[in-house]
Amino acid sequence: MKKIMLVCSAGMSTSLLVTKMEQAAEKVGDEVEIFALPMSDGINRLSTVDCVLLGPQVRFQKNTIEKAMEAAGVSKPCDVIDMKDYGMMNGEKVYNYAKKLMDE
Repeated sequence: MKKIMLVCSAGMSTSLLVTKMEQAAEKVGDEVEIFALPMSDGINRLSTVDCVLLGPQVRFQKNTIEKAMEAAGVSKPCDVIDMKDYGMMNGEKVYNYAKKLMDE
């Protein structure tokens, strides 16, 4: 089972996006674990997930996440969620983007 972690500043608004992403995954029959954590907790879970997506409000932390992965010797897809998709809470688009990142 693939695990997708969303990283944000506090984990509040992103939890709604997690729900929408889970619905999109269920719709296509994918079994996946999707969860959101604040940056302070997310950085400690990097080795346990298959993909890391950052909320637009923490896009400046992408370099920090990538350096932490490098230091831990893990290589996972990591990118920032499109601001429009995040704002519209478009779980389907964000989920499909995560799948694309994991397939590369």
